[in-house]
Amino acid sequence: MASTLPEPVARLIAAANSGDTDGFLDTFAPDGVVNDWGRVFTGRDAIRAWSDAEFIGVDVTLDVAAEITTGVFSTVTTIVGGGGFNGQSHFSFTVDDGLVAEMTITA
Repeated sequence: MASTLPEPVARLIAAANSGDTDGFLDTFAPDGVVNDWGRVFTGRDAIRAWSDAEFIGVDVTLDVAAEITTGVFSTVTTIVGGGGFNGQSHFSFTVDDGLVAEMTITA
């Protein structure tokens, strides 16, 4: 299956899978947001702290099972692995001006 994901979303997933925290953070807008099941982390420092504790810091892997993009919105169904949450999860992304403005994680 050929990917239709916007470039910053594809880079974000690749960075997460390779454990590249700086590359992951570089995909976000300066005021970018991670919404992890209703817990909101805004800006590079807050996203880094969240990722260090719960995402890249626990060796997350994201195996893309499905994806859909409509305009600036993308939703990715993944099988999450690593030392934290494991199982299916949905990641929704809003891309603005070539960067991820928001990443929302839900079941």
